[in-house]
Amino acid sequence: MENTKKIALLEEMLDVDAGTLTPEMQLEEISEWDSMAKLSLIVLMDDECEKKLTGADIKQFKTIQDIMDFMDA
Repeated sequence: MENTKKIALLEEMLDVDAGTLTPEMQLEEISEWDSMAKLSLIVLMDDECEKKLTGADIKQFKTIQDIMDFMDA
């Protein structure tokens, strides 16, 4: 999956404007990164990437790039 598609999926999931997210953004600096976003990310990974994501995995994510890397793993 291309990085632009990954970013677009994450922006849609977080309900932020297109072009808002960059790979180097820290998740803690994104106000929309909350418990609902984390649950939505689990569903996104299952639906779009056919990957199982755990709470432990999510705790390891620090940046948007970390999530994007997991999408490819």
